[in-house]
Amino acid sequence: MKKIISTLFILVFVASCATPHVVTVVGPNDNRMSCSELDNEIAIASNFKRDAKAEKSLGTATNVGALLFWLPGMVATQMNANEAIRAADDRINHLTRLKSKKNCD
Repeated sequence: MKKIISTLFILVFVASCATPHVVTVVGPNDNRMSCSELDNEIAIASNFKRDAKAEKSLGTATNVGALLFWLPGMVATQMNANEAIRAADDRINHLTRLKSKKNCD
């Protein structure tokens, strides 16, 4: 029983270190958005990308603590940040293609 509780605690701890939010690349209403709504969504995705890049920095308190005490947690955060950056880039590209199809200026 102690082994199961210890394993669950470690899994929760590692998962909590991976903080950047990974955006959904294609939203269900993307095709129905106006040009200004697409611009807003691009700005939101850019903010998520910026936040994910900030999480990769070794200067954050979370990463310094992870580096000193829990290296696997830092690795999980770095991997999650890379995934969040890729997803944000893909979302921005998707929305930019939609803007092009709608002839937004």
